[in-house]
Amino acid sequence: MTVVKIREDESFEKALRRFTKSCERSGILADIRKHQHFEKPSEKRKRKMAAARRKSRRRFYEESF
Repeated sequence: MTVVKIREDESFEKALRRFTKSCERSGILADIRKHQHFEKPSEKRKRKMAAARRKSRRRFYEESF
């Protein structure tokens, strides 16, 4: 669970911005989106394969420099 303590002389907007950033960093929003609907096993496989391709491509470009 993400907790943000409001500091003295801090506006609500700033505290809310810090809270949303901490939620993003912890992966809460991605997890909620992932569980909003059922994902077929074939779709899950495609998504994982695409992520692996992106990761290997990124690793390839980092090695070339």
